[in-house]
Amino acid sequence: MPFPFTSSRIRGIRHFGLISRVLIKHGMGEMADRLKGRAGAKIKSGLPDPARIRRTLEELGPSFIKLGQLMSTRGDLFPPEYIDEFTKLQDRVPPVPFDGIRRLIESELGLPLDQLFAGIDDTALAAASVAQVHTARLKTGEKVAVKVIRPGIEKRIRSDIQLMYYFAARFERAFDLGRIVGTVNLVKEFERTIFRELDMFIEAGNIERFTRSFKAVDEIHIPKVYWDLTAKSVLVMEHIEGIKMDRVDEIRRHGIDPEAVAMIGLRSFSRQLMAAGIFHADPHPGNALVMHDGRVGLVDFGIVGYLDEETMMQIAHLFLGFSEHDYDMVMEAFEAAGLVDPRTMDLKSFRLDLKEMAEPFYGRSLKTISVKDVYDQVMRLVIKYRIRLPRNLLLLFKTFIQTEALGKILGSEASLLEVTRPYAKKLLQQGYEAHKVLKSVDRDVKRFGGYLRQMPRLTHGLLKRLLTESPRVELSHSGLEDPSKKFENGINRLTLGLVVAASLIAASLILNATRTVLRFEVDFFGVQTLSVNDVLGLTGYIIATLLGLWLVYSIARSGKL
Repeated sequence: MPFPFTSSRIRGIRHFGLISRVLIKHGMGEMADRLKGRAGAKIKSGLPDPARIRRTLEELGPSFIKLGQLMSTRGDLFPPEYIDEFTKLQDRVPPVPFDGIRRLIESELGLPLDQLFAGIDDTALAAASVAQVHTARLKTGEKVAVKVIRPGIEKRIRSDIQLMYYFAARFERAFDLGRIVGTVNLVKEFERTIFRELDMFIEAGNIERFTRSFKAVDEIHIPKVYWDLTAKSVLVMEHIEGIKMDRVDEIRRHGIDPEAVAMIGLRSFSRQLMAAGIFHADPHPGNALVMHDGRVGLVDFGIVGYLDEETMMQIAHLFLGFSEHDYDMVMEAFEAAGLVDPRTMDLKSFRLDLKEMAEPFYGRSLKTISVKDVYDQVMRLVIKYRIRLPRNLLLLFKTFIQTEALGKILGSEASLLEVTRPYAKKLLQQGYEAHKVLKSVDRDVKRFGGYLRQMPRLTHGLLKRLLTESPRVELSHSGLEDPSKKFENGINRLTLGLVVAASLIAASLILNATRTVLRFEVDFFGVQTLSVNDVLGLTGYIIATLLGLWLVYSIARSGKL
């Protein structure tokens, strides 16, 4: 597998030695030796203590913390105890001095700061590893939040990703677990996601999608984006005043019912899944603010998940199937999503395990159920049946856990399945509407037309291979383990049936014959006169009857009657 960075180039990067020293500091010297390729280093098949890995990632800096946060969503790869530790990773870091922020804003927007804003607070409202936020006021008087990518962070991340690729490749070669987890692919996934967070145009677009989806929903407020003041590294949006969701006492002091706030959050989450096709994938207390009028304001749209219409329908079937105990619907949704394969999995066992897992949670409120427990049990099934989940579904599971945590903090008695059920039913009803069906048919017709356009090229390629190569055809059969035996049994039964029929016909002809052969008398219930015709005819009837009864019995016993 080729990688863009060779060992010789990596050794020249000054962070390389630092990583080895940090590994040794946290008691992972053997791992450091093995990763360096040092002879005699012992190979271990397992991972070190999860807390050690978390502390190592924290000390290595923002990029590795972000990698750990990505790993916290991969319950299909890591055991629960590691997921718990990775979830604790926080990327709160000291803010960049304001002079650097000023220069970046002016460079990105092309004007001096005093021409862009009436005033800006040089103290950061919030600071994370990728960006920090300052409050400001526009010339027109609106209060705004200015989110700025930390200067120089992209260069640092690119350098760290080089190291990640190098160590991931070595980890896969040195450890069995590295090959099972696929550490190189994990770094590739991190590379795809982290650079999306560095583009403020993408986050601004996410906000606009949420704004359209919640335009008619009064209880949710999405901040306005100021596009004329937004660039790749700068995002200016409406500043939302509110109370963090975990400050329950402060929410009550403002005369707002925390349980009502929890219901707003649950309805919002259901709408995101079943109507918007995009969901806020980082709903921690700081990103969901309770406004003073009782509405909930959502902020920080850097991490979101996207769902296409087909996936939304499958999720709706899953929710509805679970809420109504309809496991046939659940299994059909799994198969439609490509998560289970009837050719490689024991679907009967999987269905039983799924039912055994789900039934104890029915009818219970958020106070008596832990989505984290459900998540852990689902991941056990995922690992047991070797199911690879798409990243969006893993993000969805993480969002479930965070949403449940907020609901519990606010004292909600609601059931997440019950809240989501009407949204799922509405989505499925819409899916059967005429214009939706016609749209689906139109899409399938276009797809079929594409296949037809490709047919000449594919046929030409197939014929060319048949002419230039030595074709070999392999056939496999199923259910024909012993066809000769089955064929022989059928012939034997047919033959026996013919013998029975022939015996009956022969007996009838003999009994009805006009000529008799050798009459004699027998003492059988009185003196009786019989002939050889009578004896042969009766014997034929008796034999035909016995054989017929035996044939019917054998066919009935085989279950093929």
